[in-house]
Amino acid sequence: MNSALFSFHPALLMAAPDAAGAAGGGGALVSFVPFILIIAIFYFLIIRPQNKKQKETQKMLSALKKGDRVVTIGGIHGTIQKVKDGSVVVRVDENTKMEFSRSAISSVEAAAKEADDDADEAEEKSGEGGGEKR
Repeated sequence: MNSALFSFHPALLMAAPDAAGAAGGGGALVSFVPFILIIAIFYFLIIRPQNKKQKETQKMLSALKKGDRVVTIGGIHGTIQKVKDGSVVVRVDENTKMEFSRSAISSVEAAAKEADDDADEAEEKSGEGGGEKR
């Protein structure tokens, strides 16, 4: 009986690596799943929104035109007086004009038409307000 146990035992040992090898192949795939999930999370939470914001900024900078009210990255507010290839001339005050690189414009406060409409509305309100007070 003892000899039957020893003769059976080596057969089990020879079959064991084959079974472990088959399970190991699936284990390798399972071990890569967390890395794939982390990459997907980084893509959707960081890379994709940043690319979208960059495209919107590029679109805004290419659409700059004379009369737009803008804010620079330094916080200077002004109105675009002249648009050049790589820069814009911004009127900051009545007699003060400054030239900035296009990439220095952080946002557009109001487009040219909207700025004109806002100025017209402000004039109408100031004219109406004066009549009511008297």
